Amino acid sequence: MNPAANPQSWSARLWEAIDPTFTAILAHPFLTGLTDGSLEDGAFAQYVAQDAHYLRDYARALTVVAAKAPTLADTAMFSRHAAEVFDVELGLHNELLPELGLDVEALDATPVAPTTQAYTSYLLAAAYSGSFAEGLAAVLPCYWIYARVGAALVKRGSPDGRYQRWIDSYGGEEFAATVAEVLELTDRVGPTLGGADEAAAQAHFVVTSKYEWMFFDAAYRREQWPV
Repeated sequence: MNPAANPQSWSARLWEAIDPTFTAILAHPFLTGLTDGSLEDGAFAQYVAQDAHYLRDYARALTVVAAKAPTLADTAMFSRHAAEVFDVELGLHNELLPELGLDVEALDATPVAPTTQAYTSYLLAAAYSGSFAEGLAAVLPCYWIYARVGAALVKRGSPDGRYQRWIDSYGGEEFAATVAEVLELTDRVGPTLGGADEAAAQAHFVVTSKYEWMFFDAAYRREQWPV
């Protein structure tokens, strides 16, 4: 999961393009608030509610990427990951909801926020209309950035048990192994791409990485539709 492990790999070149964005993500008050316990309950509740909306469409995007995958094994991997979104990540939400004063019905009634709508619309468009490499690059930041965030935050810990559970879910070995699978595929696909195809895929990777920053920021601001 270390992008510097092979500086010539496609994943290393992709990460280099978003390194400043990742630095900004780690410095965002949403994440620093998780580790020092200062993040307000309302901001975290907003995040959980929007993440539930996001993950539903993320799972759909994964199934489209799976359908375009180069091998049956790759198709099976993405299909498994799409199923795990519901089994694992939404399961975490169900644990956290009662402690945030929310329930599933309240969650479903929460409107999709502007940033969530924009991010998921972009993901689905890239997955449906682009090549396999473009779809892969578009969904990759959600895997990789969360794993890197989890690895960084787990070292700091949190005085809030709810925030610590969230950190542990992304900083653990199981999620790291899932991300390693996708990075292995990324570095297998990269050398097969022509210059234009690689540039198009990298453009998606950069954009969805920025959306990851925006997603944390929108929750921190408790973003609503302006009209």
